[in-house]
Amino acid sequence: MTNADTHPKSRRDAEARDGADPLRAFKDHFDLPEGVIYLDGNSLGPPPKAALARLRRTAEEEWRRGLITSWNEAGWIDLPKTCGAKIARIIGADADDVIVCDSTSANIFKLAAALLAKKPGALAYEAGEFPTDGYIFQGLAAFAGAPITRLDPQAGAAGLHPEISVLIKSAVCYKSAAVADIAAWERAAAQTGVSIIWDLSHAAGLIDLDLQSTGAQYAVGCGYKFLNGGPGAPAFIYVARDMAQNLRQPLAGWMGHAAPFEFADAYAPAPGAQRFACGTPPILSLSALDAALDLFETVDMAVVEEKARTLGDLFLTRAAAMGLGSISPQPGARRGGHVSLRFEHGYAAVQAMIARGVIGDFRAPDLMRFGFSPLILHYADVWDAADVLENILATQEWKKPEYSVRKTVT
Repeated sequence: MTNADTHPKSRRDAEARDGADPLRAFKDHFDLPEGVIYLDGNSLGPPPKAALARLRRTAEEEWRRGLITSWNEAGWIDLPKTCGAKIARIIGADADDVIVCDSTSANIFKLAAALLAKKPGALAYEAGEFPTDGYIFQGLAAFAGAPITRLDPQAGAAGLHPEISVLIKSAVCYKSAAVADIAAWERAAAQTGVSIIWDLSHAAGLIDLDLQSTGAQYAVGCGYKFLNGGPGAPAFIYVARDMAQNLRQPLAGWMGHAAPFEFADAYAPAPGAQRFACGTPPILSLSALDAALDLFETVDMAVVEEKARTLGDLFLTRAAAMGLGSISPQPGARRGGHVSLRFEHGYAAVQAMIARGVIGDFRAPDLMRFGFSPLILHYADVWDAADVLENILATQEWKKPEYSVRKTVT
């Protein structure tokens, strides 16, 4: 844990901290706009240069020249497994237990439906959970005729009970960035017979996860946040090997077949997590994600998480001096890669910051949310971003009418 007394007290201190940062060189691997401080990697990671180059190669050479032969010659058909193995290293799983496919929402449905069929019961999620997680569970419950339970987040793992079949739970809360104690939840789940699907969307590529040692058996996550796979990048699904063999997913598409190119009439599930694949993989998106994941090959995730926390601590300390409150864990506590500050006119303030080249986002009703991607940010960047926020509040620049016009994506 960090101590607030170790935070930079000036921009010069921040620059000195950057000089000793083992991750400082990673910023050069990203194609970031000049003059922009990007504090929204928790929503959409910026493009790695290697991912952009890979996209060009895949489109202009493999697709344009190789055409259909590239499924074999360029290894397209293997990309879901290749990317899955790279993500497995990042989240602490065996390489064969992760497959990249579809979207997070679709993967939640597939996994929850398979678990519900195995053990009928209630589907549960916590109040305040990321909306799509709750929506998918509501839809599946209505479709399957299963009970739906919304748990009190204050109850924690003690809220689990044997009537629940499946719980969806974010490893990192999308609003506050509070980090769940996966091991404690899994111990409670084992006692009550509940299966937990962990949503790693705000955790993968940022938190030092070790799914195997914590007892996690099922997880999903997206590829476009801290994994930097690009807008709409395909998601991933993790199923522990000894669990997968007993599950049959409802969207039994041909890529989840044991031998898809035998074109058999009868479905035979592939072994392990591979059975949760469904349709033809999106090769352009997978190629970009595959290249982006290479950045993590030599990265120590404990170092990544620690830097994210200290960057967030710095920003929280500066924000507190401005009189701003936060719903996020305070400096020194474990936290994901973002912080959320309360301000009645938060949307307008965030728009004013974007106009000044500091990009964050807003979450209703009053949260200014700022993400701290350790591979793209320096401590001096965060110091400068805090200066911009302080100036906007002091001058009330956020009051300009154009900053209050709500856009579709906030």
